[in-house]
Amino acid sequence: MDEITPEAASAGDGRAELMLALLADARLPTGGHTQSAGLEPALRAGMDPARVPDYVRARLATVTRVEAATAVVARHAVLAGLPDGASSPYLPASSSSVPDAAWSPASGALADTWRAWAARTPSPALRETSQRLGRGYLRLLRRLWAGHPGVVALDQAARLLAAEQTAAAAGSPRERAATGSPTREGDRAASGRTRAPSPPRPLVLGVTAACAGLSALQVARLVGYEDVQTVAAATLKLAPVDPVDATGWVVAAQPAIDALARDVAHLTDPRAIPAHGAPLVEQWAETHARTTERLFSA
Repeated sequence: MDEITPEAASAGDGRAELMLALLADARLPTGGHTQSAGLEPALRAGMDPARVPDYVRARLATVTRVEAATAVVARHAVLAGLPDGASSPYLPASSSSVPDAAWSPASGALADTWRAWAARTPSPALRETSQRLGRGYLRLLRRLWAGHPGVVALDQAARLLAAEQTAAAAGSPRERAATGSPTREGDRAASGRTRAPSPPRPLVLGVTAACAGLSALQVARLVGYEDVQTVAAATLKLAPVDPVDATGWVVAAQPAIDALARDVAHLTDPRAIPAHGAPLVEQWAETHARTTERLFSA
C-alpha cells in the first residue's frame, strides 16, 4: 500500500475544506433562500424576535439534531458500501462501469436511513419541506458526481421506497406514511405505479458528503451551521434586526453546533438516530403550510 505523503494529505484536506465552504454558501442553487427554518410561522404565532437565539438553540437540540444524525448515517451507508479499489470520492465514476446490483447494500442502508428519518419527522409539512430542499441538492449531486456509486445507491433507495408505496397504496394511512412520503394522487405515474419519492435534504447531504470527501464531523457541522444561518438570514427579512446582531447569533451558536456535531458524528446505525420531538415547531409548520400570504415557503 502506497504511503500517503503530508503533501497529499494536505491536498485532500484542502479539497474537503473547499467542498465544505461551497456547500455552506447561501449562493448555492438549492433553493435554500426560500426557507426560514420555521422562523416565519414562529413570528406569526407571536414569538418575540428577541427570542430568536432561544429558537436557534431549540432547533439545534431537536429537529436539526435529527437531520444532522441522518446525514452522518447516510454518509456512512455510502462509504461502507464502496468496494476495495473504488474510485476516489473526488472523481466521479463512469456510470457505465457501475453495475446496478453492485450497490444494493448501500441502497438498502440508505432506504433504512430514509425510513428512520421519516419516523422521526412526524410532521408532513416538515417532511415535504425537507424533500423539496433535497431536490435542489440532488440536482447538484447528479451534476457534479454523475455515476458515483453513492448517487446510484440513492436512486435505488428511492425506487425501493416507491415500490413499497405502491404495495402499501391500498393500505392504511399509517402504512403509507411509514415509507416517508405519503402517497397522493399527484405521485402516481400514468402506469398506476407510484413515482420514486424525493429523498430528504439530510439524506442527500450525507451522500454528497461521501462523494465530496467530507468527514462525519464536517457534514454534521454543515447541517447545524446551515440551519442557524437560515434562521439568522430570514430574521433580517422578517423583523427590524441589525445584521451585525444576526451575525452575532450565528457566532454565539458555534459551541452548540460543535457539540451537536460531536454528539452524532460517531453514528452508523439508522436505529441510533435520535428522536427528539419539537411539537410547537411541527404545529407552526403545519399552520404555515396552509397559509397563503407568506414570504417563505417554510
